Amino acid sequence: MLLWAGLVGLSFPAVGLMSELPPLSLTALRFAIACAGLWWLARRSPAFLPGWRALPLYGLMGLCLAGFFGAMFWAAHHATALSMATLYVTVPLLAFLLGLGFGVERLAWRLPAILGLGAAGALGLAFAESLGAPEGFGLGSGEAVFFLGCVSSALYPVLSKWGLASGRLDESAAVRTFWSLGLGGVLIGLLGLAIEPVGRLAAMSRDDLLLLVYLGLFSSALTFWLMQRATAALTPGAVTAYGYLVPFVSMLLLFIESPQRIGWVWLPGSLLVLTAIALLLRNGRPPKPLP
Repeated sequence: MLLWAGLVGLSFPAVGLMSELPPLSLTALRFAIACAGLWWLARRSPAFLPGWRALPLYGLMGLCLAGFFGAMFWAAHHATALSMATLYVTVPLLAFLLGLGFGVERLAWRLPAILGLGAAGALGLAFAESLGAPEGFGLGSGEAVFFLGCVSSALYPVLSKWGLASGRLDESAAVRTFWSLGLGGVLIGLLGLAIEPVGRLAAMSRDDLLLLVYLGLFSSALTFWLMQRATAALTPGAVTAYGYLVPFVSMLLLFIESPQRIGWVWLPGSLLVLTAIALLLRNGRPPKPLP
């Protein structure tokens, strides 16, 4: 999950280098590239083709991916970046609460305390980045839609863990990643066809295509595969809590690009995030296999 956080953090600058193209259609293409990269690994599993019990669950997992990315792209035009970054801090706690409902989390004080510590650190980094920026936190329709997307994002590892615990999903992380990304890509693609000018994809340059391939293979295929691998060993709340490292990685990249922005204001949030991750590495695994 440390590698996952690094890859996700590096994906944001890559996305920023791309031309302005239909985002939902780009995401569908990105997921298609990811599935193509995972095909050879997933195909090796004897349970590659999902059974009747697994297919609806993969559909729900794909709907979670479609819901999150769809909400994120829509909210990007109706909410501030600071508001979205602040709301995304709720994902680990939402995953923990949803996990309790599905019986894949244990009711204890330690993990919620670590999640609260990491959330405070992530909020501190968001505050440091917002200093001097004209935008602020707001509560409107954009924020409401993005919060629903956060719920979808939190539900994804919960469904994965529940599917594994109930025997509905294959033990292969590649198979779970392949089918959830595949069905999620189909749903996002259909939404893109309905509301986006798909013809603008013809303006994609060679550099855009290379970046899209990179994002598909590393920021989608590899990151979701790593998440599925971690889901087998960790609880949903612990898995999603590593997302607190993403703004820390973004901060390091910002310092490389603009070293003059280095200041003490970044220190409290950084220390809280690093402390939370250290506690997760020590206490993130469940004490014994979940039933």
